[in-house]
Amino acid sequence: MDQQSIVSILMILATFGLYIGISIYNRARATSDFYVASRGVPPFWNGMAIGGDWMSAASFIGMAGTIMILGYDGLAYIMGWTGGYLFLTFLLAPQLRKYGRYTVPEFIGDRYGSNTARLIAAIATIIISFTYIIGQLSGSGVVIGRILNIPAMYGTMIGVVVIAIYATLGGMKGITWTQVAQYIILIVAYIIPIVFMSLQLSGNPFPWLTYGNFISQLDGLDQELGLSQILQPFMESDKSQFIALMFTLMVGTAALPHVIVRFYTVTTMKAARWSGAWALIFIALLYLSAPAYAAFSRFILMTQVANQPIDQLPAWTEAWINTGLLEMADANGDGILQWEELRISNDIVVMATPEIANLGMFVIGLVAAGAMAAALSTAGGLLITISSSFAHDIYYRLMNPKASDQKRLLAGRIAIVLATIVAGVVALDPPGVITQIVAWAFGLAGGAFFPVLLLGVWWKRANAKGAIAGMLSGLAVTLVYIFLARTGTFTLFGIQDTGAGLIGVPVNLFVTIVVSLMTAAPSQKLQDEVVDLRYPEQMTYKDGEVWMDESSGK
Repeated sequence: MDQQSIVSILMILATFGLYIGISIYNRARATSDFYVASRGVPPFWNGMAIGGDWMSAASFIGMAGTIMILGYDGLAYIMGWTGGYLFLTFLLAPQLRKYGRYTVPEFIGDRYGSNTARLIAAIATIIISFTYIIGQLSGSGVVIGRILNIPAMYGTMIGVVVIAIYATLGGMKGITWTQVAQYIILIVAYIIPIVFMSLQLSGNPFPWLTYGNFISQLDGLDQELGLSQILQPFMESDKSQFIALMFTLMVGTAALPHVIVRFYTVTTMKAARWSGAWALIFIALLYLSAPAYAAFSRFILMTQVANQPIDQLPAWTEAWINTGLLEMADANGDGILQWEELRISNDIVVMATPEIANLGMFVIGLVAAGAMAAALSTAGGLLITISSSFAHDIYYRLMNPKASDQKRLLAGRIAIVLATIVAGVVALDPPGVITQIVAWAFGLAGGAFFPVLLLGVWWKRANAKGAIAGMLSGLAVTLVYIFLARTGTFTLFGIQDTGAGLIGVPVNLFVTIVVSLMTAAPSQKLQDEVVDLRYPEQMTYKDGEVWMDESSGK
């Protein structure tokens, strides 16, 4: 094992120890700790935890690579994911927090007064979160596989063990503070390499101010080589697919159960709004940096690797070839590696660039630790969501309402272990690249939940039969479209599998409205609760203390 690998392993082990230590210190001892961190997380730290939860392997590992390869078309990911937080912060999060429940299925079940709706929502949550976590475990495999010079599938197995340990111990309380630490690690690890690359290439330490110059140069290189120009829109996909993907990511963001539950961990509606505002700031730090990463990486590859003698390539190429994520072939037999003969996976660009740019062992190890932090932070939140959907919404609310706190916590921890193992097995041979798998989860979340949540908060006439029909139809249509588009059997208007939300969401919305109007209105009590959700908590003062109304959940 080389010195670089040893440094990377030590840095990752140190962060693993930190995460497990935080989880043990903040170990959940009651159901409110396990599911919503006792609703006591300050907005600033919750915003940072949301950033850690959100900055998944798809964002950290896959985002820059996707933009590097797709150019303009890859920006749909940044615009979609960022825009979704505006939907969530202004249209749903404060109102869902005021309702005072633990999970999205619990809100749907109680808002619509239906255990059937609760069960469907719980099953949909498990499907969505399971799909999402496959991408995170696949990302951990990329990182560990590179460090140990082993196939990525074995790295995935190691990641599964670590995630299962700390998620089972800490619950939402432990994971909240773990995600704060993980965000700090991943954002430092993401920004430091592009600062060094900016200094190396331009002498300026502010990459956000310099990468535009390199994009212009890349445009010229693309023209010389006869490649798709990185600045030209819709060269890699149709305009309809760009819009569909952006829409899918927006509504999916606003409907993802593991993201929504983070807003349940604060005290008030106002705190939920501020959590969203802080989260946008923390998320923007990475999303404003991804295009710079993409520009620098592509520039270095095109000028220092492409068109070089294939027998004189740098040592880093051999290490990545061993992972199975990098392929090089002298197809024309001229002994020179052309750009077209280089096959580099979207998922290794961020990990490989520090090596490509010779940034040193410490930076390479830091990026590896940051990538693992990104994968683990989101995986932890997803596991809690899967756990709560089974243990709280299915086991406690439907099967055993008299279950003690101890039995509910045990059921939740068993669900985490089982979900991690099953997802890990699927991630050994992932069905697509990380950003693609994650986009499927967003499409499923939007198709199943977004219209039902939106109408549940803003339209008091929406009823249980409408919600049930809407969720079933939206989820089914989205699943079928993903499968058909993925296999090349059928597409509509050029929309690919990653844009399936644009098909499923309108179906859900239409069905929910039509069925609700054709059936009896909800009870007056439910309608009054919906109207009350739209107003801030009413606060009164008693004996010098602040008291809230019961609807606030405090």
